[in-house]
Formats: sequence, structure tokens, C-alpha cells
Amino acid sequence: MFTGIVTGLGRILAVEPLGTAPGHGKRLTIEAPPGYLDDVERGDSIALDGACMTATTVDAAARRFCVDISAESLARTAAMGEPGPVNLEKALRAHDRLGGHLVSGHVDGIGTVTGFEGAGESRELRIRAPGELARFLAYKGSITVNGVSLTVNRVVDLPDGCEFSINVIPHTLQHTTLGSLAVGRRVNLEIDLIARYVERMLTGALPRP
Repeated sequence: MFTGIVTGLGRILAVEPLGTAPGHGKRLTIEAPPGYLDDVERGDSIALDGACMTATTVDAAARRFCVDISAESLARTAAMGEPGPVNLEKALRAHDRLGGHLVSGHVDGIGTVTGFEGAGESRELRIRAPGELARFLAYKGSITVNGVSLTVNRVVDLPDGCEFSINVIPHTLQHTTLGSLAVGRRVNLEIDLIARYVERMLTGALPRP
């Protein structure tokens, strides 16, 4: 589990194919901030842009770790198989503060940035979400964008989904990769965990006798 509070900015340094067939995934080598890996061991979970991954190797002295990402995960996430900056969050511990909201690290869908404009000292980020996620987005509800816990300020329903708006404060722009977003960029979205359970309870199968 995670909170959507980014704890470090990393960088994907290398992308190595794990095979030649279409069904093979890739091995990513990620550089972490100084000291970030001091309490990380092989097998620990780390979210990359909101996608939960398992550290297969950890070299704290070199500030690097590796993850193996499957072809399925590559197909369902944005820009995970490319070198570049990435948001990092280590898995939540039982005694940690829950500063954002409950996040599972499972990307639910891909959104597209439709606007990113100044709004006072902050910036308004507008994202188009696919139809299967639109019903889970609500005014003042929670959404995770590239692993960052954010609050929805506005939702406009569209025939094939919705467009939602978020106010991104300067601190978030400086300490995550969101500041480098541009119109047309694809982003990882994870809907609120509780909303998924509510939908299942309301529309799922009837209880067994």
C-alpha cells in the first residue's frame, strides 16, 4: 500500500529487454536520491509513477535499483519503458502518517493531459479520463496522477469519458515530475480505492444464500 505522497525523484537510467518475443517485459535500472535506498532491501515494493514494482536488485552505495516490468504492465501504464524522470514512493509502513489517501499502486487507466495553465501561484492541470474511470471521479474526491495524490476540483462529463481539473501547488510542482507535464502527455491514473469497493457493493453479484 501507498499514500500518493512522493518521497523521492528518481530517474530511469537504462531499459533492458528481458527477451525478444512480444510477451517479454523489460528490466529498468533506476537512480534514486542520495540515502533513499538505505532502508530498502531486495524484494521491497517501490511505486514508480504510481505503479507498484518489486526491487529485484538494490545497490544503496551506487543509489541504484532494478525492477522487472512485465509486458502487461508496460501496455497498461504510461512511459514506463523509457528513460527519464520518475516519481518514487516506498511502501507504506503501519506506523506511517497517511498524508494522502489509500493507494494500491495498481494503475487503473491512462489519462491524457488536455491543459496545464497558471492559476495564481499554482497551476491548473486538466486531464481527460477514459469512460471506464469517469464514474469514479467526483468533485473533491481523490485521484492519483503518476503516483501523486491529488484532489479533484471539477469534473465535466463527456460522451467517451470525462475531463477533470486539479490545482497543483508550487511544492508539488517542484518535488514531483508533474511540473514537466505538457498537453498531450499520457499519465497513469489510479482511482480512489474505497470507490472501487462501493461500486462492487452496489452493482456486484448478489450474496450467496
